[in-house]
Parts: sequence; C-alpha cells; structure tokens
Amino acid sequence: MYIGTFDAIHTHSDALQQALKFLHETDFSTMEAGIYPIGDQGIFAKVERYKTHPIKERLPETHTKMIDVQYVAQGEEFLGWCPFSPELEIAQEYDPEKDLTLYKKLVPDSNIILSPGLFAILYPLDVHRGGGSLDDDEPSDVLKVVVKVPVSLVE
Repeated sequence: MYIGTFDAIHTHSDALQQALKFLHETDFSTMEAGIYPIGDQGIFAKVERYKTHPIKERLPETHTKMIDVQYVAQGEEFLGWCPFSPELEIAQEYDPEKDLTLYKKLVPDSNIILSPGLFAILYPLDVHRGGGSLDDDEPSDVLKVVVKVPVSLVE
C-alpha cells in the first residue's frame, strides 16, 4: 500500500500516473455515480456516493487483476489495511467476474483516515476495507473515486 498526496505523482509507473492525474485534475462534485473509462488500456474510474458504515459491518477485500487507487473527494472515512497473510480467514472465495475475495477480518487491523487530498494505492497483496465511519454513531456522506488499473500495466 502507498498513501500519498498529488505532489508524488511523478514517482509512479505511467499507468498509475495516468490514474493519479485523472484524480487530481477532475472535479467530481458534479459527476454522477458510475463508471468512467480513462484512456484505452483498461483503466477506469468508479465514482461512488454513499454513507459510511460502522467498521465491524465492512468486510476486507483483495483484488487479483486490478490495483485500486482510492481517493475521497468529499468527506472522510476509515480505510483499513493489512498485508496478505495465511492467518486471514476467507469469507467469500475469489470471484473472477468481480475480481474480488472477501475476508472475515484484517489481521492485524490497521486503519488510516482517507480524506480529500490523500490517495491510497492498493496492490493485490494489500488487504483493505473502505467505507468505515470515523464515528459509528454518525455515518458521514462520502464522494469517493476508485480508479482501477490493470496489474499488467505496472508489472
């Protein structure tokens, strides 16, 4: 996992630079939730608007084919993370259609606050759990963009 600001765009592969440039230069405030292609190499952005949830209600996940570049354009949320480990218990086996494996919990459990101006790059061995409320009693509104970058473009 890499957590950074847009000052560090130049330090990444061309595909990740393309994703970060899109996040940095786009005004998401008027965009509808949905999928937006970026270029012609299979990179796309998923714009989401939702309320955060108590952390205990969120299942951690990994992806095999895609790297996540997660960016909260408005609001704040806890982003949970742990490195892949044999100690992780699978809650849902890998679904190749969704490129998704779900786990029962993070081992160990680490959280950071993802807020505007910060992004997280999550690779296939980064187990992560987004959408967590900073206060379980008060969910907050979030505008989040997840850019999906094919792993093959950064290998």
